[in-house]
Amino acid sequence: MICTQVTKTLAIGDNQPLALIGGPCVIESEDFTLKMAAEIRKVCDRLNISFIFKSSFDKANRTDVSSFRGQKLDEGLRILQRVKDEIGVPVLTDVHESTQAAPVAEVVDILQIPAFLCRQTDLLLAAAATGRTVNVKKGQFLAPWDMKNVVKKLEAGGAKNNILLTERGTSFGYNTLVVDFRSLPQLRELGYPVVFDATHSVQMPGGKGQTSGGQREFVPCLARAATAIGVDALFMEIHENPEVALSDGPNMVPLHELENILRQILAIRTALNSTTGVRLM
Repeated sequence: MICTQVTKTLAIGDNQPLALIGGPCVIESEDFTLKMAAEIRKVCDRLNISFIFKSSFDKANRTDVSSFRGQKLDEGLRILQRVKDEIGVPVLTDVHESTQAAPVAEVVDILQIPAFLCRQTDLLLAAAATGRTVNVKKGQFLAPWDMKNVVKKLEAGGAKNNILLTERGTSFGYNTLVVDFRSLPQLRELGYPVVFDATHSVQMPGGKGQTSGGQREFVPCLARAATAIGVDALFMEIHENPEVALSDGPNMVPLHELENILRQILAIRTALNSTTGVRLM
């Protein structure tokens, strides 16, 4: 059985409900972060979807040096702790340096390794050593089968049944990503649950010169396709008003559209689960 136990009450994988990893790209402010977590949870509660709140305390990979990056480590973790305590949901955030892993793991339930850093051995080993679930985004430059080496590093660091693998698109020429949906079952053959990142897959890296562009209108299409193939969780960055977001606005899902998208996803899962002989991841 392929399954990752994130918390005592939340697992991702075989025979588990669909999970949503979602939230604003970056912690813009304390009040806004708490508001978004609460609103997304309401949607997921109505639909019986497991919810993990995502927001980055620091975006160390912004295109331009002057772009908004987020909060300092201590302040970001304090806000994420409030999300856990007051909204009552697990949280996920990125780590960019090996020295961040241990302090971040004291607060969050899932440490996320950004795609550009997925081969950084010291970072992977440090994240694995925390004992927390580690979600690794497949590099835009990697084939799905190349992720076996990433998995081996995590396992060598002590991670066994607490790994998630995320597909987030593959570089296709300049400023463009495409999704090869064959990668979803290929990633799952490595023995761990698979997440589909529907919002970064429509990103146009550096596409606006000093910031990345995106085509958020295609998020529902890709999310539905990934669901039809079979995934254990969906990753979506979500914002109340993406047009004024401080990071990744062009590819984020507007909050008011989230429930309709998720209802479509659940309808697809229900249809597949009711079809004899179809195994839905």
